[in-house]
Amino acid sequence: MIETWVAFTLLAAFMQAIRTAGQKKIAKYISPLATTFVRYLFGLPFAIVYLYFVGADQDSILSVAKSQQYTFLLYSTAAGLSQILATLWLVKVLSFRNFAVGTSFAKTEAMQTALLGAVFFSAYLSIIGWFAVFLGMLGILIVSLPSKGYPIDKRVVCYGVLSGVGFALTSLWVREASLALGPNFIFNAALTLVYMVVLQTIICFFVLYIKQREQLKLIKQHVKLAVFVGATSALGSIGWFTAMTFQNAALVKSLGQIEFVFSVLITYFFFNEKMSKKEYLGMLFILMSVLVLLLN
Repeated sequence: MIETWVAFTLLAAFMQAIRTAGQKKIAKYISPLATTFVRYLFGLPFAIVYLYFVGADQDSILSVAKSQQYTFLLYSTAAGLSQILATLWLVKVLSFRNFAVGTSFAKTEAMQTALLGAVFFSAYLSIIGWFAVFLGMLGILIVSLPSKGYPIDKRVVCYGVLSGVGFALTSLWVREASLALGPNFIFNAALTLVYMVVLQTIICFFVLYIKQREQLKLIKQHVKLAVFVGATSALGSIGWFTAMTFQNAALVKSLGQIEFVFSVLITYFFFNEKMSKKEYLGMLFILMSVLVLLLN
């Protein structure tokens, strides 16, 4: 029988691949900040409905949260802010000419999660776990790094690394926040998700209202696409948050790199885009990493 964390990670990776396709489409009409806002705003109703169903047997949401209220609020707030910053840094990377190098550093998230988890949270991996993380990172780097040599802008590397660190810390803090709520991991992950998305929706709305108010009107013109992005984002986050509550975040992120395989298959079958030799080689290393994790 497939382990719970594996099932939720595969769900997350698949939904994220679909969401990314939706985000790329809606990003043609609205700004990056508005695209980020759409992800949270339209994903929130789905997250709340999910929390209601998994929390139906709870005496009270508030009573559960009080078990470790301070720890939960601290880590979940930090995770919410970290995810926003990491996203903004990644968007910043995309504004540079040789952004492929920067995104490559950002995609070392799984390795950074493993390192930061071991140093700050005593979340140690076995030798096989480290090997799986390394294989997955190698596969991502093979695909992401440019084929020919280009002068590397230090700012690109800096923002790329910061983005990776931001996403890594988000994963680790999500796990700590969820675990602080007690033994009901499914419910904990759902409550952590709802709190974070509410926080992120409020923050993004105020920033958008102050700096790019005209984007709110543009969002209204693409509501159907926004709902699609929100729904797939919420389903993906449900998968990530639940998996990271059950298992070491570094292993979840390593297995989650199969998202790249899903993305390539989607572009191949639905958009008729051919795969390069680099993509085939990268997929091979990622699949090897997945097999190591599943057979461990």
